[in-house]
Amino acid sequence: MSELTSMMNIGKEMAKKLTAVGIDSPEKLMDLGAKQAFVKLKQTYPQVCLVHLYTLEGAIHNLEFNNLSEDKKKELKEFSDFLKG
Repeated sequence: MSELTSMMNIGKEMAKKLTAVGIDSPEKLMDLGAKQAFVKLKQTYPQVCLVHLYTLEGAIHNLEFNNLSEDKKKELKEFSDFLKG
């Protein structure tokens, strides 16, 4: 878990949640990608929201989540909306 918290945007609570769904290292998160990691989180923690998805994407790219491009935010929002049905 401590390795996850070394990533941008990943605090202790997010690291706990990621570890609980089998994502226990930065490498696993990067291999899986933000969208698939978000799907895994959503299955166990239905309250996770779009900001969590932004957080994951930012962590993978070593960016503050609010510095993601508008195009990337739009793409992630569309994915999140699609999951809602």
